[in-house]
Amino acid sequence: MLVPNRRAFLGLATNAIAVATIGTVGARLISVANAMPLNPEPGRATRPSVVPAQWGPPPGPGWGGPGWGAPRPRPGWRVPPRRRRWVCWWQRGRRRCGWRWR
Repeated sequence: MLVPNRRAFLGLATNAIAVATIGTVGARLISVANAMPLNPEPGRATRPSVVPAQWGPPPGPGWGGPGWGAPRPRPGWRVPPRRRRWVCWWQRGRRRCGWRWR
């Protein structure tokens, strides 16, 4: 006769929690899917369901145009000056410290 032990009970409890979680998520997804508007006659669509406004602005000329390019620099912004900083590093098994340019 098989005697129930602690490992079997914990496995049963874990499986029960997993089944309850999956059932809850599945029911939630079904309710969300039912709320989505769908076209009952997809072959007779008079206009496309995806319009260009959903995909962002059209690409501009070159790489940095008004589209999805790199942001333009702010007016009055300049490159910061180079600065020295005190750092330490290991060289040949010893710690060395000194000024480094950033």
